[in-house]
Amino acid sequence: MKKNHIPYRICNECKRIFTRHHNTFMAKDKIPNHVVSNEKEEHVIEDILRISKVQEPTIEVYLPSKKNATGQAMVIFPGGGYRILAYDWEGIDIAKFLNSKGIAGIVVKYRLPSPVSQTNQEDVPLIDAQRALRLVRSKAEEFNIDPNKIGAMGFSAGGHLASTLGTHFNEKIYTPIDEADKLSARPDFLTLCYPVITFNQSSTHKGSQNNLLGDNPKQGAVDRFSNEKQVSANTPPTFLLHATDDTSVPVENSLVFYKALVENNVRAALHVFPTGGHGFALGLQDPYLRTWPELLFGWMESLK
Repeated sequence: MKKNHIPYRICNECKRIFTRHHNTFMAKDKIPNHVVSNEKEEHVIEDILRISKVQEPTIEVYLPSKKNATGQAMVIFPGGGYRILAYDWEGIDIAKFLNSKGIAGIVVKYRLPSPVSQTNQEDVPLIDAQRALRLVRSKAEEFNIDPNKIGAMGFSAGGHLASTLGTHFNEKIYTPIDEADKLSARPDFLTLCYPVITFNQSSTHKGSQNNLLGDNPKQGAVDRFSNEKQVSANTPPTFLLHATDDTSVPVENSLVFYKALVENNVRAALHVFPTGGHGFALGLQDPYLRTWPELLFGWMESLK
């Protein structure tokens, strides 16, 4: 058994294999851009689980039964403005919902930018995103998934990270660690839910920009992480979701990314709901908004 790998857990109630396990990205002494410090990971549980100051990135894997599995997988990046991770609301709950459709859900606990425990902190979330995608692809047989049907899904700032992965997957930002790093970090498709996209316009989410790039970023960094500027013909097919009345991350973020995708002949779908605000996740409280996952599943079927 590999070091740092926790095996499938046994459900005490029914003594059956439970479909969740954790996997660290790498040995602690090999985490890129990591600085040993007194900073420690924090968990706050109120209405949702909020995780901050992540030191050791991990994936948490939820698998459907083999009989129901479609072979598709989604690597999920919870949002939180690059300050916290809304870990269950936009992570675990999403993975479990995907399982109901036969899709593997892999939640990424990625590191948030920190001047205390990191070097070149603006690269750190992307490092963890690339590593997560490669690691999942390397474990395709173990997870019973097709290595060519792995998507990336992100919410809010997690949507920024997923779109960054979809436009910067070839960027070499860390030294390869093992055989997994020989694999492509390109997602096969993207799902961006009320995503932060641009740092170049008035419609940006300043909190995400400041947390990732600092209060006075250089224009080169702003352009690099304004992902509508980084779209190419190789950007994965993309499903975009937003609400018109989102006052935290304006709908213009999704609109500019959709426009760039169309201009580069990338297959794209955009769904804008009239209401919903920001951070609605599955939208289960609204009878109209909660239909969006079915739109996603239909679109994923069309990719076949």
